[in-house]
Amino acid sequence: MTGTAPAVAPAAPLPHVRRDIRLFWWAGTCDALGSQTSGLVLPLLLLTLGRSPAEVGALAGLSAVATLLLGPFAAVPADRGARKQLMVGSALVSAAAMAGVTVAVAAGPVPLAVLIAAVLVERCATSCYEAAALGTVALVCPPGEHRRVLSRLQAGEGGALVLGPALGGLLFHAERWLPFLADALSYAVAAGCIGAMRAPLVPPREQKSPAGAVRRGLRSRAAEAAAGLALIRREPFLRLALLWISAVNALLVALYYTTVFALQHDGRGAAPLGLVLALAGAAGLAGALAAPRIAGRRSAGRVLVTVSWLMVPPAAALAMARDAWHFGLLFGLLCLLTPVATVALQARIIQVVPPGLQARTGTVLATVSGATAAVAPALAGLSADRAGAAVTLMGCAALLAVLALHTTCVAPARTRRADSEPA
Repeated sequence: MTGTAPAVAPAAPLPHVRRDIRLFWWAGTCDALGSQTSGLVLPLLLLTLGRSPAEVGALAGLSAVATLLLGPFAAVPADRGARKQLMVGSALVSAAAMAGVTVAVAAGPVPLAVLIAAVLVERCATSCYEAAALGTVALVCPPGEHRRVLSRLQAGEGGALVLGPALGGLLFHAERWLPFLADALSYAVAAGCIGAMRAPLVPPREQKSPAGAVRRGLRSRAAEAAAGLALIRREPFLRLALLWISAVNALLVALYYTTVFALQHDGRGAAPLGLVLALAGAAGLAGALAAPRIAGRRSAGRVLVTVSWLMVPPAAALAMARDAWHFGLLFGLLCLLTPVATVALQARIIQVVPPGLQARTGTVLATVSGATAAVAPALAGLSADRAGAAVTLMGCAALLAVLALHTTCVAPARTRRADSEPA
């Protein structure tokens, strides 16, 4: 397999394409809304049941580890052609797990072991769903619509991020089990939407994994799971995308947690933090909706360089912010810029990566960026304790400037090389 961009799978008739895209959007948006609804109240439920913050943190850590480790292996059957079956089955398993949590919470005090088991099952199933979903756009969407569809998908997730926590809080205030029931129903809706899609979500025969890669044996299975990583190592544009996405995700998480530390140091309550989250979520939603129009006529490299430099001033200005409105507006500006670059990157990645490797390659990108983002809060907290929040914010801005300089030096050449290859 070379690094050349393959021919994208032939699209179904246009009415089927539009219908499948709408169904896929509803599946992803409902899934994200349900996860945000229950994700907010699960720590609250554990704390109200008398569990310690350490136990709550341990459960969150186990869930994150399960998600990061299982995704690359779940992507293999998706790329082989079992994408739809894997997505529907995973959504149904997640729905059953959340239904079990609903029944247990409604029945009375919930044993911690029951919650841990149910949450781990739900997280593992969700990681399988997300790994399989990564290659769907390339199989149902014409190449000219990639950026628009990707931006709508991001907008749906952004809207869920804004509405989900508020909905979860309202439902939890009414009955503790209602947020988990809403999450279970969202998974059931997602399974129904994916099952109703007319496209088989199977890559063309010539772009599936080679027959030799399906040999039995632990070594061959590990090599097949690592095929996405091997492609990233060979393709310069994918290496740039991996570096940029991982660095920006980690730095945004570090900036957010340092903002939290700064607000707490000044004696602010939870309301200012809610304001920062609301402004950031609204800005991210607006950025996702505007991404196709802003970046539609520009190359991915040009968009990447421009956004990289535009992120540096607001990140540096966070060090001088003192009011919650200032933090919210500056952090919101960062969240407004990032979807533009993300949509441009994802659209180009879909064209560069063969459909038979979409899930595995996308899972590597998601796993690495998720791992760096998971480490960022601890590093930000350590830096804020020793050097202060202002110094930490300036350090993040300096790292963004270094990333922008590196992107300026390498992005044009790597993007031209990818663009010059047949798509």
